[in-house]
Amino acid sequence: MTLRSPLTGVVPPVCTPLTPDNEVDVGSLVRLVDHLVAGGVDGLFVLGSSSEAAFLPDRHRKVVVDTVVGHVAGQLPVLAGAIDMATLRVLDHARTAAEAGADAIVATAPFYTRTHPAEITRHFRLLAQRCGLPVFAYDLPVSVHSKLGADLVLDLAAEGTLAGLKDSSGDEGAFREVVVGARSRADITGFSVLTGSELTVDSALAMGADGVVPGLGNVDPAGYARLYAYGRAGDRERARVEQERLCALFRMVRVGDPARMGGSSSALGAFKAALYLRGVIDCPLTADPQIPLSAEEIERVGKFLAAAGLL
Repeated sequence: MTLRSPLTGVVPPVCTPLTPDNEVDVGSLVRLVDHLVAGGVDGLFVLGSSSEAAFLPDRHRKVVVDTVVGHVAGQLPVLAGAIDMATLRVLDHARTAAEAGADAIVATAPFYTRTHPAEITRHFRLLAQRCGLPVFAYDLPVSVHSKLGADLVLDLAAEGTLAGLKDSSGDEGAFREVVVGARSRADITGFSVLTGSELTVDSALAMGADGVVPGLGNVDPAGYARLYAYGRAGDRERARVEQERLCALFRMVRVGDPARMGGSSSALGAFKAALYLRGVIDCPLTADPQIPLSAEEIERVGKFLAAAGLL
């Protein structure tokens, strides 16, 4: 389908279900997509952080984008992560996404190398020139170790290089600067500003954000669809109540014992455990070398689901 401009609404970063032998579980992935569509989401983002893109070999990435684009069949826009260390590697992923029929790519700044803002700018310009799809910038400094400055993003938006921004920086002041700039600059049109924070969607929408890319949206897509609808309608009280319910549910990401696993293992394991307990996917396994949740930790995830009215 043609990507609407700007992209708005709830665009969850789709988890990647795996089989016990670490292959993509295509059947579970299709059920997850159906679960998200039934929940009222407005688009899908595959191969992002919550998709475990950093852990997946290229053949797994291809299976994911081929499966989701093929199954959605134009019902919703599909954004594909083309996340890798530098431009030529990102372009390889972008070609795979384009061949599958994805509607846009999502890319971070280059990483591993020590990158100057001029090189980040050049990176996004080359992607836009060569990949043949709209490009969304993914601001994720905790992982790529460079922050996408508001001026850099807005200037690239003005020249048509970027179609949007997914902001997972945690810097609310810089996020506001991009939102205000995108609305006030006459040379920027059709640019989408999306928050990646599950916990501050109500305030982001009040600022003027176009939408949200919530990892927790895998677990409760209908909740985020309601939150988005309340926020866009200006119903701040209902938005606040729904946001607080989702904040309580999000506490599941801390069920993992920090003495034996990292925060990513705990959070992604909790999302997958929740999908497993809800009957959406067959196996809650996360990709190696992440540490799996214990049976007791999975049981605790179930308690969060029950408290949120999801079991």
